[in-house]
Amino acid sequence: APKVVVKPVLSTTTTASGQPIAVPANPQVIVSTYDIPVGASLPFHKHPFQRYAYVMAGDLSVTNRDTNETYRYKTGDFIVEVLDQWHMGRNEGKTPVKLLVIDQVEPGKSNVVLAPN
Repeated sequence: APKVVVKPVLSTTTTASGQPIAVPANPQVIVSTYDIPVGASLPFHKHPFQRYAYVMAGDLSVTNRDTNETYRYKTGDFIVEVLDQWHMGRNEGKTPVKLLVIDQVEPGKSNVVLAPN
């Protein structure tokens, strides 16, 4: 019979900027997909709760305004997003980006705060 293959994608205890992962007690889990066209950007924003993203397709650049770092992710990468730090995502590639996004929030709360203009 065919064998099941398990391939680790990521194992970490910290976010992309090195913060410890923090999950609220008894979180609500929200799963979404994002389709980011070539040349499109997400505005600067931050997350008060833990967010994870799996890059299903494309290349994504994430710029963290608080740390002045830019992270580059490609198809197959898993992102443990930063907590409460201003950042933005941009598709600088040649194909659309598709993300599977998982939020762990206090029930009924939003996980996106847009930066003031």
